[in-house]
Amino acid sequence: MDNQRIIVIGASAGGVEALLRMAPRLSPRLAAPVVVVQHIGKHRSCLPELLSKSGPNQAVFAETGLVPQAGMIYVAPPDQHVLLHGGELVLAYGPKEHHARPAINPLFRSAALERGPRTIGVVLTGMLDDGAAGLHAIKTCGGTTLVQDPLEAPQPSMPSHAIASTQVDYVVRLEAMTEILNNLALPLDKVPPNKPPDWLCIEHAISLGKAGMPELSLVATPSGFTCPDCGGVLFEMREGMPVRFRCHTGHAFSLFSLASLQDNLAEEALWTGIRALQEKEVMLRRQAALQAPEDSAAVEGLAEAEDLAKLIQSMRTLVTSVPTRPAEKD
Repeated sequence: MDNQRIIVIGASAGGVEALLRMAPRLSPRLAAPVVVVQHIGKHRSCLPELLSKSGPNQAVFAETGLVPQAGMIYVAPPDQHVLLHGGELVLAYGPKEHHARPAINPLFRSAALERGPRTIGVVLTGMLDDGAAGLHAIKTCGGTTLVQDPLEAPQPSMPSHAIASTQVDYVVRLEAMTEILNNLALPLDKVPPNKPPDWLCIEHAISLGKAGMPELSLVATPSGFTCPDCGGVLFEMREGMPVRFRCHTGHAFSLFSLASLQDNLAEEALWTGIRALQEKEVMLRRQAALQAPEDSAAVEGLAEAEDLAKLIQSMRTLVTSVPTRPAEKD
């Protein structure tokens, strides 16, 4: 049906519980299909089975070529993005976004481009801010946007960033959200035209590997940052919200998720440096032990080892005194 709506939902930490709370309240005659991305990485998932047992709507893993049917719930499988294209679901082992696959933004972008005003986007609990840019794309294309009340969410970061990036239509608790979704799922009487902006079309094409550096240069500016995933130059997107970066191979980050990932990379680099210096200190002391105590090389080696020991202690103090963001767990 040309006027049929589609519901796309993104969730992360705490999302399984939220989805299981919503499932029993969804109408058994839900007039729209539901597509869900829950951050699971490569981990095995039984989410479709759990959702099917919890509510009146059957849930399955998304598969390439499936045409979304009203009342069905389609869940992104482990380690694959799920997209909408040509009226069908498409699985893609594409570049990670926010260091996640499946990620929420690729689904939301594709739904915004494919269904425009017929899209209903939902962001639930989670850390960092995946989904914020995708929800902004849905809103830009005339869709309807809902966000779980951050005060209710176990992890309020994703809902809070979505609200900050988009003029959201509804910010509600889960109980109210499902009632709203049941009503919004009804087909539109009239479908307004969908004219997605160029930046959204190009960003989506890059994530699919169908565009590269020349196209990215049209909508983004080279930044002073490098991609943590592939080492390429990160370009800062000139349009859309929130502030985000993308390399021409397709990896994407918001400013917030990039800073979080750099925290981890910096800590890892410092611990690697400490290990290398500790090994050098041990080698210098062993070399000195094999020489006569009065030998000038032994004296210089021990002096260098003492300097290294002080440096190592300073670096260790630095690493352990800097608070880091907790790792996200789903």
